[in-house]
Amino acid sequence: MIQTGTLIVDLLQTLLWPLVLLFVILYFGKPLKGFVSNLGEFTFKAAGVEATVKRQQIEAATHLGAATGWHEAAEGMGQPQGGNVPEIANLITQTVTPENIRQLSDARVLWVDDIPENNVYERRALEAVGIRFVLSTTTEDALGKTLRSSYAAIISDMGRPPDHRAGYTLLDALRQRGDRTPFIIYAGSRSPEHNAEARKHGALGYTNRPQELFQLVVPAIVRGGETR
Repeated sequence: MIQTGTLIVDLLQTLLWPLVLLFVILYFGKPLKGFVSNLGEFTFKAAGVEATVKRQQIEAATHLGAATGWHEAAEGMGQPQGGNVPEIANLITQTVTPENIRQLSDARVLWVDDIPENNVYERRALEAVGIRFVLSTTTEDALGKTLRSSYAAIISDMGRPPDHRAGYTLLDALRQRGDRTPFIIYAGSRSPEHNAEARKHGALGYTNRPQELFQLVVPAIVRGGETR
């Protein structure tokens, strides 16, 4: 019975993911429809691992486009557009390879944000390539989690009441106790000044762009996997 249940779940997932993809494409309009042509290499002619990777690439690209679209809308740029489709397509094809998928699979990342629902599409984009997330909403909880478990990377927002520099508070505490886990700040800025300050504290970078977050997180996990 357990094996039959597993097969049913796998079948449902196989059938449902194209429907989710179609819904997102239709919702975000013409720019995301361009994924079909811009990701022409993502045809399902192969079987096994290769076909699975292609599916993961499409899912990651779609959710990354959705995340970018929501950020555009939040910044007053009108209806969600899904960002630069060719740019997202190129990012995914360069970073999500069969070799990288093996290292990303089941990598655990701690995401610290007092409003985790703000980052749903970003998480889904990274989950599509095998990354698993543990969520935390406070600095204290995050510090406790890092004592009990190790993570391939940590993503943090900056301000969490009452500490408007909570991202640095967490990062500094980790570094002071010798924890060198790759740390990325995902907050409301991508200015050179904020990025430079983040690096001085020991972070890989500071951004508010979903695509840049993807570019920071995936290579950090891959590099870590190569040294383990």
